[in-house]
Amino acid sequence: MSVSSQKTGPSLTQEILSHLGLANKTAAWGTLGTLRTFLSFSVDKDVQRLLRAIAGRGVDHSAIVDVLTNRSREQRQLISRAFQERTQQDLLKSLQAALSGNPERIVVALLQPAAHFDAWELRTALKDSGSPEDVAVEILATRTPPQLKECLAVYKHNFQVEAKEDIKSKTSGFFQDLLLALAKDVQALMWPAGRSTESTWVLVFTQRNPEHLIRVLDQYQRYTGHGFEKTVRDRLHGAAQVALLSLASVIRNTPLYFADKLQQALQETEPNYQDLMRILISRSETDLLSIRAEFKKKFGKSLYSSLQDAVKGDCRSALLALCRAEDL
Repeated sequence: MSVSSQKTGPSLTQEILSHLGLANKTAAWGTLGTLRTFLSFSVDKDVQRLLRAIAGRGVDHSAIVDVLTNRSREQRQLISRAFQERTQQDLLKSLQAALSGNPERIVVALLQPAAHFDAWELRTALKDSGSPEDVAVEILATRTPPQLKECLAVYKHNFQVEAKEDIKSKTSGFFQDLLLALAKDVQALMWPAGRSTESTWVLVFTQRNPEHLIRVLDQYQRYTGHGFEKTVRDRLHGAAQVALLSLASVIRNTPLYFADKLQQALQETEPNYQDLMRILISRSETDLLSIRAEFKKKFGKSLYSSLQDAVKGDCRSALLALCRAEDL
């Protein structure tokens, strides 16, 4: 990951971040997930069903999907612990032995605690040279402060290195400053700043109220005759541009930001299953209903139908189950 743009001082970046609470805004959608706590939950029945699904001659994919995509993450953790107690076997390893490819990947993602899942995705984004830069921004800028704090702690524990050290070794310039600031200050937003025109932006974007920032972006267009995103495209390049455009999108409308990312993942020659899995799983208990509504409004087609048309293979049923239903 590289960037060609003006280098900015981390102290100024940290100043901006310390005054913003965008991640808390995302958390406000907490009742709009597609996946809720299963009211008729029976951990014993679920353990027995999963055992039957992997114990026979053939793996019962539909049973595995039905259990894991109809239980909250907390309930899935209870199932994992109960499976271990009753069988002396690790549920995740047992399912990994029975599955492969995308079905295995989605089961791993579903069974991991949220912080472990985010830490793995962040590590992949930082270590894989082919990974889009905005994946790291997505994780660091759309998780609540407690979620991000736990993610970074898990990152250090699992990989024996601080996330900031990986950021320093794998990124540079403004993009590095951005990620380091996001990782250090869990209030999750950042704005580029020099001591020229950008210095005015700093004063504006240190406001606490996200709704105020939306009005600022609207006023910017009225005064300049073009959107703020055009200024970002004109002044910045590479990873810095991608990161800032992503953050502007998050400020304006977080569910729409994810709807756009899902559409991009579906429009590739081969669907980007990693992006689809990460977004559908991570947002399934927070705001996926809002994301579905924004997707239908912008693209004229439901997310469910889009997944049906684009996704093939054994993980199709799991992704559809997480999406939940058609939007008419």
